[in-house]
Amino acid sequence: MGKVKTIIVNITVIAIICIAIIWGNTYFRQRAQYVKGEQALARGDFIAAIAGYEAAIHMYTPGSSLVEKSAEKLWKMAENFERGGDPERAVITFQALRSSFYAARGFSVPGTDWISRCDGKIAALTKDAAGENAIEREQ
Repeated sequence: MGKVKTIIVNITVIAIICIAIIWGNTYFRQRAQYVKGEQALARGDFIAAIAGYEAAIHMYTPGSSLVEKSAEKLWKMAENFERGGDPERAVITFQALRSSFYAARGFSVPGTDWISRCDGKIAALTKDAAGENAIEREQ
């Protein structure tokens, strides 16, 4: 019985260490992508900023504040595009935010509130008063 207990304890410790290493590695890469997004936004490179924040959300780690910060940055960028009269970029940014959370799903879907907010904004931006797709009609 003592040998079985030792094996179970060893397996448990190894599993915990492996999970901690994976979580730490993912968090480190998430932070690097968030910083890339911040740097790109600071220099006015909006496409690179969207990519950085989007990648930070893709590397979802439970308990990380960077996921929420990245989502907030993307939302603010999209709203700025919308207010600035650029609905195409606003839609792209809202779609990037929404798809980032879909890509991060596993046992659960994080960011369901962000997804529903994005769905509403995307629908409003892509439909005009007549219910037609305004963005596609312009192209």
